[in-house]
Amino acid sequence: MAFLYLCGKFIKMSEKLGIPSVDLADFLSGDAQRKNQFVQDLGKAYEEIGFVALKNHRLSDALSSELYQEVQNFFGLDEDKKKQYEIAGLAGQRGYTGFGKEHAKGRNTGDLKEFWHFGQYVEDNDPIAKEYPENVEVKELNRFNAVGKEAYQTLEDTGRDMLQALALYLGLNELYFDQHIHNGNSILRPIHYPPITEEPKDAVRAAEHEDINLITLLMGASADGLQVLNKQGKWVGVTALPGQIIVNVGDMLQRHTNNKLRSTTHRVVNPPKEAWGNSRFSIPFFLHPRSEMPLNCLESCVDAENPKAYKDITAGEYLNERLREIGLK
Repeated sequence: MAFLYLCGKFIKMSEKLGIPSVDLADFLSGDAQRKNQFVQDLGKAYEEIGFVALKNHRLSDALSSELYQEVQNFFGLDEDKKKQYEIAGLAGQRGYTGFGKEHAKGRNTGDLKEFWHFGQYVEDNDPIAKEYPENVEVKELNRFNAVGKEAYQTLEDTGRDMLQALALYLGLNELYFDQHIHNGNSILRPIHYPPITEEPKDAVRAAEHEDINLITLLMGASADGLQVLNKQGKWVGVTALPGQIIVNVGDMLQRHTNNKLRSTTHRVVNPPKEAWGNSRFSIPFFLHPRSEMPLNCLESCVDAENPKAYKDITAGEYLNERLREIGLK
């Protein structure tokens, strides 16, 4: 049984919060029974709450620690140095996005954060490379880009494992998603929530939202704040324990499965006033497909009780629509 640290004590996640823990080693074990149990546990969790805590993922503690150190080094640079990496016309796809530039869908107040984007590394002469901006090199930090690239590709591999399990759960070929995410438009986003220096009024570190992509893989944050809206309409705090990452469903996967799998609303709340002086760092990996992937509702997820809920659209069309809604385009 996995535990989650909340309000000063450890709580059994599946019993108290409805966020189960799954072990990727089961899926990769070569044992058919363990693999199938992982598939069923993951699918059930994604139908019920849309979040799991994942053990035995591919990201090592050493790589995670080094990435966090490099991220803190970058956000610790002077403002004028950071701003030289904010590239006009890219809608925030690569490099730096300054404080308060992004807001949640349906809100006008900017979130209390600044962030960086690492994007796809196309290394096999795939023509899709023409769709992607180049990654931005930070000249002040020798290891920043190399460590970011290694973490990006490691989390991408873990995400592929998770989608293979979900394909089986949905009655598809195990490799169904592989062709769609190969050189996909995924993003690794280190986020800095700076100290709060004045009354934020209605602004929060990240307002309630659902992720745009297929799935999100979230490394453990440096401080509490992440909350998930459960079935009872209550906000529940979530923190990954050492050795775990949080993996949740995004809107693209919810749409593709005609709401069978849930893209759950979540947010990052402001800390208590006595902790306003502390920064918070978080590093999600947003796993996106290639732009041409159809997000049409899967036929196996449509029936008389669950009629088709969405119009046909490609991943690229949907992404552009959502980027406009959150203020990046």
